[in-house]
Amino acid sequence: MAHNGTTFTLNTGAKIPAIGFGTWQDADAQEPAVTIALKAGYRHIDTARIYGTEAAVGNAVKKSGVPREELFITTKLWNNSHHPDDVENALEASLKDLGTDYVDLYLMHWPSPFARSDTMIPKDENGKIKKGDSDYVDTYKAMEKCVKSGKARAIGISNFSKAELERLLKETSVVPAAHQLELHPYLQQSSFTEFHEEKGIHITQYSPFGNQNEIYDSGKDLGKLMDDPVLVEIGKKHGKSGAQVALAWGIAKGHSVIPKSKTEHRIKSNLEGDFKLPAEDVKKIAEIDKKIRFNDPSKNFQWDFYKDLDGKKN
Repeated sequence: MAHNGTTFTLNTGAKIPAIGFGTWQDADAQEPAVTIALKAGYRHIDTARIYGTEAAVGNAVKKSGVPREELFITTKLWNNSHHPDDVENALEASLKDLGTDYVDLYLMHWPSPFARSDTMIPKDENGKIKKGDSDYVDTYKAMEKCVKSGKARAIGISNFSKAELERLLKETSVVPAAHQLELHPYLQQSSFTEFHEEKGIHITQYSPFGNQNEIYDSGKDLGKLMDDPVLVEIGKKHGKSGAQVALAWGIAKGHSVIPKSKTEHRIKSNLEGDFKLPAEDVKKIAEIDKKIRFNDPSKNFQWDFYKDLDGKKN
């Protein structure tokens, strides 16, 4: 299997494997899926409290026999635990489910707080999400303590706008090791990614196949990103699929990518997206940027996400 085992170095000095395995959705399918992934050679597993898949990841890791130090495990703090007093307990609960005493990367899933609650999605009597009043800067400062305690080897963020990230950098002392965000050939965000490079913040691309996910209502009429003629044509040249080219494009940009799949064939073939894409191909892909964003829960979360970034829906 042509898989290069490419890694990138975080600002902490730790290495993050370029291709990770995403575990969002289908909680019941995750233990067998992660088991297949580990067997195939994945060493970077991405989960989150809200996915409900941490225990499945933990079980698969335990049964795999892969030593913990060979793995890079990311999980995420959920919005109901943004209050600084709740952060450490939230991480503890994740560690317990994962069956490990540390995570390699702990991310703030969204900058938007929900009300403090044992319920993941606290709602009022009208069924609307109850917002919290914690400031993401204070939440992040509580996450910094998780690095000091050794429970998180590194911390970072997810789904921040440029202004939110700039404020975070100004008001906290630990530069995020990583920012996980929606990024794919239809939403390339080149000036934003350059900003991360300048600051030494690694990018992990989620939804690397764009509108593949059935829950994204927009982009249904677009056709699949992985079937884009430019990606398919480049793929033919390298004996790869359009999907593998989309992953290789992210890696060529210096980002890690976290495709998700439940089927053994796709899990294995995604790993083969770790190949070197020549500069002229990267250039061709730059021309298919549609500035289309598929994941924007602004209305539901009552928070204006991405307002200074490409692909913001009005």
